[in-house]
Amino acid sequence: MPTLNWIGKEKVVNHHLDVPFYTLEHQYGFHGDKPNDKSETRSGNLIIHGDNLMALKALLPEYEGRVHCAYFDPPYNTGEEKWVYNDNVNDPHIRKWLGEVVGKEGEDLSRHDKWLCMMYPRLVLVQKLLHPQGVAFISIDDNEYTNLKAICDEIFGKNCFVANISWQRTYSVRNDKDGIAIIVEHILVYSKEPNWIPIKLERTKDMDAGYANPDNDIAPWASVIPTAPSASSHQGMVYAIQQPFTGEFLYPTVGRCWSFGQEEMLRFMNGWCEYELRDLNDDAKRAEICGVPEESIRKGIKAIVLKNDLTTSQIAAQEVYNKGPWPKYFFTKGGLGGIRRKTYITEVEGKMPTNYWAFDEVGHTDEAKKELMEIFGGKSPFDTPKPTRLIERILDIATDDDSIVLDCFAGSGTTAHAVLMTNKKKHSNRRFILIELMDYADTTTAYRVKKAITGYDAKMKHEVEIYNKKLTIKNLPHYAQYLEEAKAVTEREQGNYSEFSQPKLVDNCIRVTATRVSNGRVEGLGGSFDYYELGQPLFVEGNLNEEVDEEKIRQYIYYTETHEPLRRQRKEESRYLLDTFQNTGYYFYYERDHSTELTVDTLDIVTEKASQYIIYADVCRLPKEFMAEKHIIFKKIPRDIKRF
Repeated sequence: MPTLNWIGKEKVVNHHLDVPFYTLEHQYGFHGDKPNDKSETRSGNLIIHGDNLMALKALLPEYEGRVHCAYFDPPYNTGEEKWVYNDNVNDPHIRKWLGEVVGKEGEDLSRHDKWLCMMYPRLVLVQKLLHPQGVAFISIDDNEYTNLKAICDEIFGKNCFVANISWQRTYSVRNDKDGIAIIVEHILVYSKEPNWIPIKLERTKDMDAGYANPDNDIAPWASVIPTAPSASSHQGMVYAIQQPFTGEFLYPTVGRCWSFGQEEMLRFMNGWCEYELRDLNDDAKRAEICGVPEESIRKGIKAIVLKNDLTTSQIAAQEVYNKGPWPKYFFTKGGLGGIRRKTYITEVEGKMPTNYWAFDEVGHTDEAKKELMEIFGGKSPFDTPKPTRLIERILDIATDDDSIVLDCFAGSGTTAHAVLMTNKKKHSNRRFILIELMDYADTTTAYRVKKAITGYDAKMKHEVEIYNKKLTIKNLPHYAQYLEEAKAVTEREQGNYSEFSQPKLVDNCIRVTATRVSNGRVEGLGGSFDYYELGQPLFVEGNLNEEVDEEKIRQYIYYTETHEPLRRQRKEESRYLLDTFQNTGYYFYYERDHSTELTVDTLDIVTEKASQYIIYADVCRLPKEFMAEKHIIFKKIPRDIKRF
């Protein structure tokens, strides 16, 4: 498979391995009725302030393989964003980039190299955090689309590429730009494992419009063709059915067979009147439909024929037609036509997502700005935020009621807002993890989430149409007159509305809209979260950082051994036990203020029987033969013990 090369690639492909494990230090918990509580809410919702590379690595012990959906909106590297490369990669070519603002192409010829070096290790860690049925959605524009696609193919695997979604980010085309107007952005979608299937969307009114219930059946239904392909290989399902109203013999069309077996079809037809199986000696007709020579057609296949005379059958069938409900297979044109089959609306699944998301379905950038302006007192802290509806669509197709959702470029907190909205609508318990590097993590990102939880006062805009005139070929000469009418209506309504649009031509209509602004209250969505700062590294110069909380050290040790989170609650009677996993007991024989020695006398730290024991301590005095006999593996705690 072709791969992309750039300056520094060989140093960042495995850079995630060199990133130290850091702790996450709890700052406060936020709940609607306890906004300043220092204790943890334990809601599973996290907002983390810190470098997302280090924060992603810090999440591994708890969340590797548990994130169901990752969405992130990284810098698009347009040359206007002024982002800074700060990853401390041990390479002279890259170290000279540290702290540099990444600018335009002409100012910085290595702009794309820096972006790729920044993105690669983060994508690797996101891939590790994904659940086996998890999926990642990455927003990007044309500046780095091809580069992002290339490295995602490399990290996730080309067979895990799901789609390139085109999101219609704007509802109007700018006329002040040369060339082709850009109205869509990309959302690249990659799954953890191949063949990921999205959840179907809720059915729309348009989809349901084709369903009716003219016969008072159990549910609305649509009329579909009653046959299936492959007649030649299903010759036993090719035969005549006699029409109970006209007496005509009806066959499947050439190349097709009835959708159900003959026994079931006979049962359906008996819902109209009495039928029986009878040989019509119609092998030639059946062979024509199957597309095979008559001598090779399957013999002995009988037709479904009226048991009584046509008049008696007509009376019975007409009574069923008038009274209802009709059988699953019915006759069209008031009973005089061909056979069709019912498909009930209750049997049909939702709408399949496509790779084009229109703004009227998932929102646009202007909508996103207005959302932020409502929360932040009329100003938007971001130029290009994403609308909440866009993230809601992602949650609809990629998460269930208990999913964990990750956003490692959290920005204004749209992802958390969307999770809270979805939980409210669906009475679910989706959880979010947000990571934000910048200092506005608390004042902007967390602030928005707080407002979403508690509710907020906002200026509510109510838009109405005050003039609408359809243009036709006949009245087109009066166009100027209609414009004057529109202006007159606008002047007349000046005291009733605060904003007016200019007369616009929309859908062949001259239209004017007006907006009334009033103060209103946006109700809170409920929920809670915990706010964390990136803390200390677990290791300093190769030794254990003993300033770190011991419980975090235990979690790290257990994770490195099992790649599972440490769930077991520590008890005093087995204080050195981490847990037993796959019949191996894991023990961390550690004391902060003195060295520990593993001897025959101290083996009483082992409190649960297992097939094998992995024990961490400072020193081991056990004989090798004894350890082999007892299935003990010793591992030295990496710390400076000279001070003891």
